[in-house]
Amino acid sequence: MSTGNEGKATGKGVGARLLRREDDRYLRGRGRFIADMRLPGMLEMAFVRSPLAHARIRGVTKPAEGGASVFTIDDLAGVKGISANSGLPGFRSSTQPVLAQGKVRHVGEPVAACLAENRALAEDLAELVEIDFEELPAVHDMTRARDADAPLLHEHWDENAFLESTVDIGFEDAARDAAVVVTRSFRTARQCMAPLEGRGLVAVWDRHLEMLTIHSATQMPHVVRTGIADCLGLDQGQVRIVAPDVGGGFGYKGILLAEEVVAGWLAMKLDRPIRWIEDRREHLTGNANCREHSYEITGYAGPDGELLAVDCQAIVDSGAYSIYPFSACLEAAQVASILPGPYRMRGFRCKTWAVTTNKPPILPYRGVARTGVCFAMELLLDAIARELGLPAEDIRRRNLVTADQMPFTNITNKYFDSGDYPQALERALEAIDIDGVRARQKDQSGAKRIGVGFSLFCEQGAHGTSVYHGWGIPMVPGFEQATARLTPDGGLELRVGVHSHGQGLETTLAQIAHEEIGIDPAKVKLVHGDTAYTPYSTGTWGSRCAVMAGGAVGTAAAVLGDRIRRIAAHLLQARPEEVILTDGFAKVGSAAVSIEEVARTWYQKPQLLPDDVDPRGLEATEGYKTVRDTGTFSYACHAVVVSVDLQLGHVELLDYVIVEDAGTMINPMIVDGQVQGGLAQGIGTALFEEMQFDSSGQPLASTLADYHLPVASDIPRTRILHMETPSPISRFGQKGIGESGAIGPPAAIANAVNDALASLGAEVNQIPLTPERVLRALAQGKAAAE
Repeated sequence: MSTGNEGKATGKGVGARLLRREDDRYLRGRGRFIADMRLPGMLEMAFVRSPLAHARIRGVTKPAEGGASVFTIDDLAGVKGISANSGLPGFRSSTQPVLAQGKVRHVGEPVAACLAENRALAEDLAELVEIDFEELPAVHDMTRARDADAPLLHEHWDENAFLESTVDIGFEDAARDAAVVVTRSFRTARQCMAPLEGRGLVAVWDRHLEMLTIHSATQMPHVVRTGIADCLGLDQGQVRIVAPDVGGGFGYKGILLAEEVVAGWLAMKLDRPIRWIEDRREHLTGNANCREHSYEITGYAGPDGELLAVDCQAIVDSGAYSIYPFSACLEAAQVASILPGPYRMRGFRCKTWAVTTNKPPILPYRGVARTGVCFAMELLLDAIARELGLPAEDIRRRNLVTADQMPFTNITNKYFDSGDYPQALERALEAIDIDGVRARQKDQSGAKRIGVGFSLFCEQGAHGTSVYHGWGIPMVPGFEQATARLTPDGGLELRVGVHSHGQGLETTLAQIAHEEIGIDPAKVKLVHGDTAYTPYSTGTWGSRCAVMAGGAVGTAAAVLGDRIRRIAAHLLQARPEEVILTDGFAKVGSAAVSIEEVARTWYQKPQLLPDDVDPRGLEATEGYKTVRDTGTFSYACHAVVVSVDLQLGHVELLDYVIVEDAGTMINPMIVDGQVQGGLAQGIGTALFEEMQFDSSGQPLASTLADYHLPVASDIPRTRILHMETPSPISRFGQKGIGESGAIGPPAAIANAVNDALASLGAEVNQIPLTPERVLRALAQGKAAAE
């Protein structure tokens, strides 16, 4: 929906592979992160954290020396706990105290805050604090959390579940006609998000302005401001959140932290800046996790492979508390709505539970629930194909929504805006050389077997008010706003409420503005991450920035462009509709005036302005929503060839192909980067990453020596093939793509492993696919054959 300017022709607008502007300062070490901040009089904060998963607190003894610098919940007068209640019927409410009150519910829960001149001294002080615990039995297995004899985490509940929900759409009638019924149990591991930079903050109280400023490594500044103001009893106008450069987010930096509330209160109480920097051990053992799901799923199919119905019972381990603002049940609520994926079916039934356990709270990680449901659905399809003796690709061909059916409303009322899912599959099959792989498989012998696997999924991004209101969480997005301001020297300033922590927004939003106004992206400054200067936004999450913030920037820039044309037309003695904005100039035929001169006229030569000039000047704030509130649906097909060592259980990735459709790509290079980065995380989910807990709720990984992340040698040569089906509901046809790369790998890799082991009767249905699990599956297959 561009204005017809020459953005693409200049190689700087929508569709250009423009180098990221922000990378220059990062590569030169000139980024500004929380750990770089030093303020006069600043105190460092460290926490006394619970060593037990479930225990009553009988008492806390502060050290005789330094005790005045130790603070417990009893000291934090007037501070409210963190509440994130869902509006869904049956939700059980709880409050997370910012420091433990009466009892602890997971290892790492903060019990006391300690202040000192530096972090080492603060940690020394924390070591001197004594806590008298009465240990209680821990709930560590989500599948047993609702048992009648399970100890209750929240005593006012009747069972350990935040929410139970059921969806049933024509299931019984559809399932009745099935020729084949296949049931499987699948499980995904609990993970840590592991951004390069952990959480961190600096809190400062200004007595004169009565303003609390918190510099925080957050991806949702405005939402965090709301939560902190509520907990501290302040007007939101008294709280300013500033997010500087942020080293990765992945959802982990979207939640309100107890540490932020405590630091804010201490800054107000002591009138000194307070800083806390999360270390890696805190991140691994004490703070939020993600992605622990269990599925009991049954597929009902006809003799030709038509998928008739799916029945599923899913459990999501939500941990000890409901996190703000997403609540404890976002993942479980999404499971039922997105499990069908890009497939047609006649009937669907799904029951989900968001259970509570003595583990850190769970939050939405890159891909949110989609990684789990893609794993369950895609492995189920392969199992049905094996039962019917069909190739894995054939059952997908039989059931995918087709291009001629678009736009398509699926069984759970998801509105697929555009796309060609079968074409994505066919391109992936060709690129992976499916015939060649099958031929190689016929001659296999020895200690290694190869297999090929696929996963297809759609990624709902930029979904809005109706969707999130329907999920019942406290944060409901509305119009995304942006401000476009022409500066007196002809530069352009953009102000947005979303935050960039690796997505390249300083580049892509400048490209969108260039598309509308023709100003060189090098002259565009993006102001973001500061609630004092930017319009309200729910922030960066859910693959929404390119669509929503991009749409808002495009809308505001278009309005500003119309005002520039009117002034330029007057200067050129032409009509506004004759003016074309391109390459920093307003042109009518061969006559031209620079945008810099237009700005100078408004700001410094008002006597030259036309009589009917818009009095609002060269600044515009506009709001934007997609044409439909249901979100855009990007999609992808992942295809992978693996080699499985039958003696060691090791899985090697030999070839990897991704065919993706992000709609109109604002910057194809950045799209590739987002997909490639997500792929690395997806490989970690598939093969390496697992935060295990023992029966007492103790985390079994406290360093990166125990929690295994993928490294460069684990990432195979990858080919990313683009399809570009513009969305009819977004301003430029763009779709969200930030999570796509992380969704598909676990399912594709697991299907490839199972394909390699199929002749041996082995099947792996739990990730990560560790050597131990592969060898166990081989042993079970051998035992079954005997």
